[in-house]
Amino acid sequence: MRPSAGLNSLGFAKPPAETRVVVAMSGGVDSSVVAACLAEQGYDVVGVTLQLYDHGAALAKKGACCAGQDIHDARRVAERIGFPHYVLDYENKFRESVIDEFADAYLAGATPVPCIRCNERVKFRDLLETAKDLDADCMATGHYIQRRDGMDGAELHMAADPNRDQSYFLFSTTQEQLNFLRFPLGHLASKAETREMAAKYGLSVADKPDSQDICFVPNGNYASVIEKLRPGAADPGEIVDTDGNILGEHRGVIHYTIGQRRGLGIGGLGDPLYVVKLDPEARRVIVGPRKALSTRIVPVGEVNWIGGGSFDSGEEREISVRIRSTRPPRGAMLRATGPRTAEVELLEPEEGVSPGQACVFYETGGTRVLGGGWIQPRR
Repeated sequence: MRPSAGLNSLGFAKPPAETRVVVAMSGGVDSSVVAACLAEQGYDVVGVTLQLYDHGAALAKKGACCAGQDIHDARRVAERIGFPHYVLDYENKFRESVIDEFADAYLAGATPVPCIRCNERVKFRDLLETAKDLDADCMATGHYIQRRDGMDGAELHMAADPNRDQSYFLFSTTQEQLNFLRFPLGHLASKAETREMAAKYGLSVADKPDSQDICFVPNGNYASVIEKLRPGAADPGEIVDTDGNILGEHRGVIHYTIGQRRGLGIGGLGDPLYVVKLDPEARRVIVGPRKALSTRIVPVGEVNWIGGGSFDSGEEREISVRIRSTRPPRGAMLRATGPRTAEVELLEPEEGVSPGQACVFYETGGTRVLGGGWIQPRR
């Protein structure tokens, strides 16, 4: 972020030494570099790390965040650079706001994205309020996304490096939160630059691997976590085709996702079959041909709009949308159907659109994030 005349690099009209910034430190290289860089610039840095889940379980899991070794790593960075560091126990908040909903969403046949809920309900809500309680002027994170000052206030834009862009996971950031947040890494051309900076500061996390999967899910085994949280969740049931014909038995709806082809146990039936719908109430997995996965109309709920103006003004908007974090934005038409609901019409059909995933809105041909919402089941 380039400072305007008379403003420091974080956008405040006062010296860095008089600007307090709380840095959300996960223990990884990104947030560690943010803290070190801001401290070097002379800001009044306060590091805060959240303990989100059981210490003992986390110590044995590599590639996680916000527990065990990561808390230790964040503390070491703070000690080396010389700024205060606090660990806050958010285990109960995290379970209530993220983990419980994750389990319930899977039980309802959806495919949730808990990292978005964590940003929305824990880091950018509860932690942000803590930062304000600490009299901070702003809170900085290591996310790869850009905040720019626009004509009508702060705007959210994709990161300069498309391979590191995290805008999909931050669509639910509100305008009020965006005014308080800063993302110092969003302008970098590559992750290699971040690691070079970490090495320059002599940080022990310079070569630390990026976190993988969902932090509270050991080895990516979602089903085992859900079974532990909701006993009986993996009860078997029928695999049926789109006409209701029974083709086999499954080992629990929670083991399947929309678009899945492998592991169905119903081979030898002709053309390949894919999971096209989940019916948890009837304990049924519905399968069909690949063309049955094709979707053009996507209902969206819990819309967060940061694109300026009134969201439900009645006008149809041409935008770009991303319905998977790993897919590039695609052309679409956006129609508001209520204050926080919408219908998205994809210009080209997509496969594997799954309830519970995010649908993120972008400016057509640009980098600005306009908001987004959660994909709803089709009636």
